[in-house]
Amino acid sequence: MISRLIDNLPKRIDQKILRSLRVARRSSAAYRFAVLFCIAIVLILVLNLAFNGHAVAASTSDNSIPSPVGQFKFPKNFEERQYETIGLFVGAIIFTILLNRWFSKRSASSSNNLLAKQARRLKQLKIGYPEGMTNLEVLRTQRLLEQRLQTFGLTITWSSFLSASSLIEALSNRTIDFCGGGGTASIFSQAAEHVFVRVAKEKYTNPKGQAIIVLEDAPIQTLADLKGKKIAFDQGSSAHYVLIRALKKVGLDLNDVEPVYLTQPEALPLFRRGEIDAWVVWVPYSATQTRSAYPGRSIADLESIFGDDAAVELEVPTYYYAVPELVRDYPDLLKVILEEVNEAGAWAKKQELEAAKRLAEEHEIDPSIVESLQKRSIERAIIPLDDQSLTALQHQANILRDLKLIPTRVNVRDGTYSLQTKQNWTY
Repeated sequence: MISRLIDNLPKRIDQKILRSLRVARRSSAAYRFAVLFCIAIVLILVLNLAFNGHAVAASTSDNSIPSPVGQFKFPKNFEERQYETIGLFVGAIIFTILLNRWFSKRSASSSNNLLAKQARRLKQLKIGYPEGMTNLEVLRTQRLLEQRLQTFGLTITWSSFLSASSLIEALSNRTIDFCGGGGTASIFSQAAEHVFVRVAKEKYTNPKGQAIIVLEDAPIQTLADLKGKKIAFDQGSSAHYVLIRALKKVGLDLNDVEPVYLTQPEALPLFRRGEIDAWVVWVPYSATQTRSAYPGRSIADLESIFGDDAAVELEVPTYYYAVPELVRDYPDLLKVILEEVNEAGAWAKKQELEAAKRLAEEHEIDPSIVESLQKRSIERAIIPLDDQSLTALQHQANILRDLKLIPTRVNVRDGTYSLQTKQNWTY
């Protein structure tokens, strides 16, 4: 009940106050005590005003004349009023606690009933995931959703896909109900009139998670050296957009190179044999600290192409998608899915932080990396869609249209394709 009150506060209230309240809500005991205390104070003030009004009325009926300030004396019943006030204070807190528990139980019971009904009606939840998408990999391997939903008789199936484009196409065909993947693919899919809804986005993008790589002994050293070279990438994916922006950085475009449209598994053997000169990749093929099974060295990554972390997160976002029916007919179920995706992301961040701490102790990693991971480990893994992220995605869509890579202009803010909600399902 109290959480809903905070979520529905008017927009005109200072945003700093809202943020403070929402941070406080992470510690439920402290949050509840603070709210109950405020409510108790209000009740005491109201009741005291009532008593004071009664006292004034009584003194007036006795026709007594108020004493001057200098001659003020405590009334005879002052001690009695003290006990009265304390009693009111304690009673107000007890009353508020009982009232809040009653509403909480009703709300929880109602929510569980709705969730159970929706789970029984859906019967099977089909989730798709691309290789290397950490949050969904953790969600699957740790069985977080299964633990929470199987008591309602819901079966969960998982399917691996080669790219975000194929995932969203599967959504449109109702082969799956929910998935995650790059934002660029959703632009191509929207232009192709596929049916899907963007429902959330990852808060952070790994700045080393995508890269342009070449073989170790290749003569290519810089982006400018890519002119005239064969470059492999998955058409319509974020790799497509990353290459466009990388080439633009050195005054080139797609007409200056020879594109080779391949999925990552298809491109790997050709890259090993040197049949392509460069390859635009993402995890697990990108040249990150944890990668060792694949060939190649990086000549550019997201950080060097787009700039700082903030630019990377806006330019190359990762979104979560659902079929319209899941959004429309199963909102409580969708909320649980997003909550558990967030939990999976938090778990992954803690594991990454622990690994970084061990490396830092052995002086193999910059302490600033540990500090950054420390901050991110206590933050949300995914967030609702916001104007800033959709503005950046629209900018990307406009670029793709200007280059005639999509047949028509798309509006990524279209409510049919993007769910903007103020619901804080990740707190």
